[in-house]
Amino acid sequence: MLLAVDIGNTNMEFGVFDQEQLKASFRLATHHDVTSDELGLSIRQFFLIHEILPETIEDVLISSVVPQVVYSVKNAMRKYLSIEPLIVQENFSIPIVNKYDNPSEVGADRLVNAYAGFRKYGGGIVVVDFGTATNFDVIDQEGAYLGGVLYPGIKISLEALVQRTSKLPKVEIEAPGRMIGTNTAMSMQSGIVYGYTGAVVRIIENISKELGYQPKVIATGGLARVIGEQTDIFSYIDRSLTLDGLCLIYRDYQAGKQ
Repeated sequence: MLLAVDIGNTNMEFGVFDQEQLKASFRLATHHDVTSDELGLSIRQFFLIHEILPETIEDVLISSVVPQVVYSVKNAMRKYLSIEPLIVQENFSIPIVNKYDNPSEVGADRLVNAYAGFRKYGGGIVVVDFGTATNFDVIDQEGAYLGGVLYPGIKISLEALVQRTSKLPKVEIEAPGRMIGTNTAMSMQSGIVYGYTGAVVRIIENISKELGYQPKVIATGGLARVIGEQTDIFSYIDRSLTLDGLCLIYRDYQAGKQ
């Protein structure tokens, strides 16, 4: 079995795959000072709850946009699973044509999502990942990565609003049910959900104009469903796209070795 690990700026996600089937997954908050022992014990507890034997894990594949955390994660795998992990873009490459001006600038998560999107849904797609930032990644008909758009994430946009104003409260990110808010919380929710949805739709429309055709749009990330409920622009909402991408990259690599 494969343990896939996606280290993002806000969360780390762990998924155990049996072949290409995701058996179980869990999330931890990303902390730069996390120790390998803390991670190792969390992984062991997760395995215990889901009745996964540590010795059944054959490989670990890690994708990260937080270099400071990779060291602890690698040591946790060595110490608690006795496995030397594979690191995307370090000792494990993604088999995708990258047409960015400077290919090394593209985060591993964006390329993993691009590869996963192409393998699962075909070419001519846009992957929208609602994370700390909202990434719009464009993949052409042949599966090449063309580039995309980086937009401030929903949570950090709301946090900035609350932090920079003295009287605005923290609110849940959910649709209030109407555009015109009748109290402060509703007004904030209306702005963040409906306003953000409008921005997403407009960005996709402009990407489509540049491409000259209407791409399939795949949404992923923690808040994809919140925005997806406000618009029909998404062809698919795929919560496990990044972990699936890591699994597909690993399986394709293994198949190529045979």
